[in-house]
Amino acid sequence: MLTRPKLPVPPPLRGADRGSFAEDTIKRRLPEIARRVLRENDLPDTAPSTGSGQAKAAIESLIDEMPYALVRPLTDTHAPDTAVWQPAIDRYRSQNWLEIPWFFAETYFFRRIIEAIDYFHTGLDPYRVQKEEALRQGLTAVHTLARTLVLGQNAGWQGDVFRRLLLAALWGNQVDLSLWGTDAAEKPDHTDDKARLAHLLVDDRTAVTDHLYPLEQIRLDILVDNAGPELLADLMLADYLLSCGKAGQVHLHLKLYPTFVSDATPQDVAHTVENLCQVALEPVRLWGERLLKAQADGRLQTHTPPFMISPHSLWQMPDEFRRELAQAHLVISKGDANYRRALGDAHWPFTTPFADVVSYLPAPTLFLRVCKSNVLAGLTPDQLTTLNEQDADWVTSGRWGVLQWV
Repeated sequence: MLTRPKLPVPPPLRGADRGSFAEDTIKRRLPEIARRVLRENDLPDTAPSTGSGQAKAAIESLIDEMPYALVRPLTDTHAPDTAVWQPAIDRYRSQNWLEIPWFFAETYFFRRIIEAIDYFHTGLDPYRVQKEEALRQGLTAVHTLARTLVLGQNAGWQGDVFRRLLLAALWGNQVDLSLWGTDAAEKPDHTDDKARLAHLLVDDRTAVTDHLYPLEQIRLDILVDNAGPELLADLMLADYLLSCGKAGQVHLHLKLYPTFVSDATPQDVAHTVENLCQVALEPVRLWGERLLKAQADGRLQTHTPPFMISPHSLWQMPDEFRRELAQAHLVISKGDANYRRALGDAHWPFTTPFADVVSYLPAPTLFLRVCKSNVLAGLTPDQLTTLNEQDADWVTSGRWGVLQWV
């Protein structure tokens, strides 16, 4: 059994790559996220668990560190993820924010926000203002799809309905609050199926539909990405598969704490379902009530594996997590960060065979990912030529997506 990619892994992306999106992230994007946390939160003056250090001062200090200060250990050693983080940090203690791998830098930055607000005592979600607005927008837009869901359930499992829900689940990933705030005029938004299909670089929906066709009462595991519209699309997909009998259980793997601004936690799932149950439109309200029932009887379960907030590549998953995923008939990996983790956030040539990179996966897996970073595999040379000619920033713009099946 393979436990890492078949091919030699290239070097990771780093902020030290001059002129790169990673460099811009370290120097500009992450400090601006920290400043927005300061603007949008009435932060506690001190960390309750230690009584030392002001939360605002800690975040301001984090901003000042970037990009040239050296990595330092975490101070909230009471946190449940300490054993995951401290050995990883020790490896990079002599490097600054630009020198460390980009994926490490981003995950470490968001973990430092959690440290600053003493999340494991306060429970404060520093991104709640933006998440609330994203959920409000998502609830407004979901009514038409909810009616489609009802019609699909009455007819049982249908491949075309499943493929449409996969498309919605993919493009829900365009709403990424770590890149574009809810009020950002430049955020991408493919609102109709014509635009969504035209911007698909890989579309393996037929292959995964064929895989599921003869199966009943499957176990589906979803590596969830963002709250808001994307989580609504994921929950709609889960509800459809449970209601029509194709799935017997759906397992949502969520983040242990708020990270990457909009990544979903169990609290986000509970809050989203609660809001669905309060919508006046009957198909939406009944959808929320079905989700509540599925949670109560164990058909819909949530998990927070500490590994999924670590700075590690997916092939470094612990044996316990590997055994958990191996039980699935289908794993769906959502979003950019999960895709980057799966590829080790490395400088793979974009034409590298995708299956040779993720050859270590323990179960059949479908990746739904909108391209927002310079990590990609599985394209053809002709695609690259065309894309580079028509859209200079295609790989980071959020306008293009893949549905890649392994």
